[in-house]
Amino acid sequence: MKDQLRGCMIGPLAEHADGFRAQLSSNGYRQDGIARQLQLMADLSGRLAASGAKPSELASDAFVDELLGARRADGFEVLLSRRALTALLAYLVDVEVVPTMPAMASSPNEVLIEKYRRYLLDERGFTKNSVVDYLDVARLFLSECGKLDGEADLPQMTAEQVIDFVVEQCRLRRIGSAKAFVTRLRSLLRFLFIAEVTAQQLAGAVPTPSGFSGGTLPRSPDDEAVAALLAHCDRTRATGRRDFAILTMLVRLCLRACEVAALELDDLDWHRGEVVVRGKGGRRERLPLPSDVGEALVDYLSDGRPQVACRAVFLKVNAPIGALSPDGIGDLVRRACVRAGAAPFGPHRLRHHGATMMLQRGATLAEVGQALRHVRVATTAIYAKVDRVALGKLAQPWPGDLS
Repeated sequence: MKDQLRGCMIGPLAEHADGFRAQLSSNGYRQDGIARQLQLMADLSGRLAASGAKPSELASDAFVDELLGARRADGFEVLLSRRALTALLAYLVDVEVVPTMPAMASSPNEVLIEKYRRYLLDERGFTKNSVVDYLDVARLFLSECGKLDGEADLPQMTAEQVIDFVVEQCRLRRIGSAKAFVTRLRSLLRFLFIAEVTAQQLAGAVPTPSGFSGGTLPRSPDDEAVAALLAHCDRTRATGRRDFAILTMLVRLCLRACEVAALELDDLDWHRGEVVVRGKGGRRERLPLPSDVGEALVDYLSDGRPQVACRAVFLKVNAPIGALSPDGIGDLVRRACVRAGAAPFGPHRLRHHGATMMLQRGATLAEVGQALRHVRVATTAIYAKVDRVALGKLAQPWPGDLS
């Protein structure tokens, strides 16, 4: 196939075909996927040669749209979107043939969202995972009542509009979700005022949802449900070995999904039997590596993890192979629930399960907080309500039982 492609590829991209093929292979593409990408590269290279254009013009979104339109006009039925060009253009940028990726067409709201994202990362020091939830609220707000190019006008937005929006949204949410929602909305409104998008500071107009702190109990699956999740991983397959290792880490170490996703091979200290966890706020902490967790990791790493350049411990199974995201881990847990015949829940429930088990085995709240890596004691205090043994000592006799 290599000699065949060399013979048929012409134009300025032909000399980069071998390098592109090698990168596709290292990113986990199968042979048929590699062939399709190289055929796309050959077609674009030929079009560049025919038009006399330089590869650097691929940095122009208008030029890319023109090439894709020409492919459609010539009867091509696949690889006709900008997304299909992502792998090729990323490689050409890496080898400095193309100066930068072409910009995607953005609406005024999306331009504003990007500025807000940079503000959260650069000015507020948020992690990338935290930013996702804030941007979801921002997109919802702008689409519902903050359109720059629609009927509503951000510079003239009023407190009444904000209040109506919050009341409507909070009716659809539980108290915990509503509180997180208004916190993220206040952050957006503060940014809009700082960026001089709104004429007045509207963050103070956001009402606070009713309810008191700690009003809900942490929900966790029982031991049987957790055991079923682990038992239904098909460990004869690479995907099953990966899923079993992830679920074991979530259960035994009480990690967050983002912490599991952030693990890299260098974070595993086999000599000391420890693992480095990247927690909230950029914190790094060393945790002991239990033997069952270590065995599950070794099983996956030795016979299940694809051999690619990415240093993340847990990888996706489909090309381009890269680090599994926190959302991907959440989906993995929910699929495991379905396999086990349980009602689907997210990875944070397994964290609650670990904390509850520690309390039932005699650990103190301080020890649980240390294991969960909580910064505030109040965060751990919610688990006091599920420690039925300790709470039983506080219960007073029912008046009807007194003689």
